[in-house]
Amino acid sequence: MMCLNKVLVLDLKKNKSAEVWPRGMVRLVNSCLGYLVAYPKMRHTDIRPTSSLTTSPCYSRACIRISRIHLPLFWALLTREATLCCAQTGCMRTPARPQSYVSLFRVQHRHPPLPEKPAPITPVPSAARSTARSPSSASLLTASPCRVGRRGGGREGRRRPAGCPSRWAAPGGRGCAARPPRLYIAAVPGAARQGRTKWRPPTRRARGRPSCRSCWSGTPTWPPSSRTSSADGWNPFSHPYKKMEYGKWELFIPPGQDGYSPVPHGSKLKVVIRAQNGELLYRISPWARYVVRDQDKVNYDWVHWNPPQSYIRKHRSPERLKSLRIYESHVGIASPEGKIASYKNFTYNVLPRIKDLGYNCVQLMAIMEHAYYASFGYQVTSFFAASSRYGTPDDLKEMIDVAHSMGITVLLDVVHSHASKNSEDGLNKFDGTDSCFFHSGPKGTHQLWDSRLFDYSNWEVLRFLLSNLRMWIEDYGFDGFRFDGVTSMLYHHHGIGTGFSGDYNEYFGLHVDEDALCYLMLANHMVNFLHPECITIAEDVSGMPALCRPVAEGGGGFDYRLAMAIPDKWIQIIKELKDEDWNMGNIVYTLTNRRYEEKCIAYAESHDQALVGDKTLAFRLMDAEMYTNMSVLSPLTPVIDRGIQLHKMIRLITHALGGDSYLNFMGNEFGHPEWLDFPRKGNNESYHYARRQFNLTDDHLLRYRFLNAFDRDMNKSEERFGWLASPPAFVSEKHESNKVIAFERAGLVFIFNFHPYQSYVDYRVGVETPGKYKILLDSDASEYGGHQRLDHNTEYFSEEYPHNYRHNSLMVYIPSRVAIVLQNTDNAK
Repeated sequence: MMCLNKVLVLDLKKNKSAEVWPRGMVRLVNSCLGYLVAYPKMRHTDIRPTSSLTTSPCYSRACIRISRIHLPLFWALLTREATLCCAQTGCMRTPARPQSYVSLFRVQHRHPPLPEKPAPITPVPSAARSTARSPSSASLLTASPCRVGRRGGGREGRRRPAGCPSRWAAPGGRGCAARPPRLYIAAVPGAARQGRTKWRPPTRRARGRPSCRSCWSGTPTWPPSSRTSSADGWNPFSHPYKKMEYGKWELFIPPGQDGYSPVPHGSKLKVVIRAQNGELLYRISPWARYVVRDQDKVNYDWVHWNPPQSYIRKHRSPERLKSLRIYESHVGIASPEGKIASYKNFTYNVLPRIKDLGYNCVQLMAIMEHAYYASFGYQVTSFFAASSRYGTPDDLKEMIDVAHSMGITVLLDVVHSHASKNSEDGLNKFDGTDSCFFHSGPKGTHQLWDSRLFDYSNWEVLRFLLSNLRMWIEDYGFDGFRFDGVTSMLYHHHGIGTGFSGDYNEYFGLHVDEDALCYLMLANHMVNFLHPECITIAEDVSGMPALCRPVAEGGGGFDYRLAMAIPDKWIQIIKELKDEDWNMGNIVYTLTNRRYEEKCIAYAESHDQALVGDKTLAFRLMDAEMYTNMSVLSPLTPVIDRGIQLHKMIRLITHALGGDSYLNFMGNEFGHPEWLDFPRKGNNESYHYARRQFNLTDDHLLRYRFLNAFDRDMNKSEERFGWLASPPAFVSEKHESNKVIAFERAGLVFIFNFHPYQSYVDYRVGVETPGKYKILLDSDASEYGGHQRLDHNTEYFSEEYPHNYRHNSLMVYIPSRVAIVLQNTDNAK
């Protein structure tokens, strides 16, 4: 940590007259500037302009006083040339800064005290509206409450959104109430007056941000290529936006004379943009909080969500977990019925099951609004809106709150790697060009996903994505994120047609997308700084070094990465090899092949393997016999017996040896018998396969309950002994001919016999800790569908006989296709 107590002048061009800092510190990246701007209330950073610059609301350079800053962060984010020069007073005049950077350093003016009630604005006569539709008084409508506005565009949009009560002043002052009223709004009413919110004095919310529910402020929207924009009610020119500098637009509508919000709850709104070619574009606000689609329509509508009484959280988030047992879930398919399930169904029917199974974390997929249901939620159209097909935003808040009451952490599967190509109800061509939020041309399109790719070098894109993360945490109560498609973000080739062998040349070079990497570092640092209890996970198949190390060390800042090689290895083994040819050394290598102190989440299968076109482990092991021979009334066939035993062993060894946390996709814990296929034209829009048949585990005549019980007890054992949070296991044996793997972790001894028919009597296993051992978990137990070949009353005593580099050893009986976990009862927990 180094302390700097000088005024630093940041300029994109070299300033020869200024004192040059030591080599290596003269470079600063755009993301570092964004880092400073993203945290205007940092504990150790004070951002302020010099007195010579306060005469203008925007200027080309600003002085920033940094009292204390963590220098490794600056070193870690070097992507663009910038000059970091020292000056004791003021700063010298330079040419105007490019548009993308000027708005970073906007003066935060102090305003007169807030009046008891804002002065009303006189409506503009209809005759005068034609003069308001000029390029200088643009007309983009995005009517969103000020609490949404502060999460929108720039720093001024987060700290004091235009139109928020903290800026109101008496007539003649500098507040919003004195602005020329060149803006209008027309909306489709969706609520009666008695359901509207009356004006009230503003209250201070968390972190000192003002709150207002009756005034309306358009998010400082950013369609830089538009000429004019407005509202539709559907009069497309009823409420034009005011054009600001550098591609920003804003709209403020005060409360009515009756004190009520001018836009009732449930109103339909539109953004209308006049593009440069004169075409009128009807769009949904990028910051829309609730969008719905009528059954007889194709596109979504933006509906204002501001109920008189919003859901109030009752429970605090759980403490940060040392290890995660993640239940990967999709709300829409979480029902045995062939329909789209709801947030309410998940709250009252699924969460209790998750708790009973011993999972302490839920990862929710397809929450961000997506127009195409069959995209599994990965073609996002509205980033700030919770999917309305499952219920209302308050239903989602209640679901998360109930999960917290059960001690369950809730993660959001966030998609910031790409966006849907939809333009009517998505971000694509928002201002009529293909480069508003995304790269222009082929660079802005993903070849395989047919989606748009964000331009992470653009300040407004960074603000949009960072504020999106913060919104999901602070408004809904999510406890962290699983970032989807990180590999696509990290490399210009997006991982298409590229293999990763672990050679470090594959991770460093011009093929790395430094802008995207810096965004991920910024996102992780912001989340960790504002909410240290939150967790972030990277879905990266490449194995980028240091991705899960702190940003202060130059790492990517993620807490975990998915161990994506493990499920691929199990698929390869089951698909290509006979049981007698399984390679124990290769299995152990795959499960333990991870960098030290970079945490991994192990899993045997996820939603990827459950989708149509692929097969789950259970389906690969038992295939068609799952439909005919899973009843306890039918004979136990060799195929079913093999599938049940290997299913338990594969999941246990992955759980215990594969990483620092564990993940399971909903339904796979009991070997769900069907693949996952969403309604589409190819299946006649059927919901038959877009469901999870939890009822199968409740039927005591079906063998699915055996797998479900084993998964529950496996998680309960980990909860008790904490092997996921323990140091890596010591593998004492991986015997190829015997097909035996033995290792120790968290004071437990794990023994696996993968041999299809050979059992071993008095098999010597090395242990480090002497004492008496007893069986803790046995996959051959009757309650797990086993053959009961082990006596759980047996006591195993260690001998001072070194074996396999362990100081002690013991003799055990290991039946074929059995996994045993032994506990030292002398040190019993």
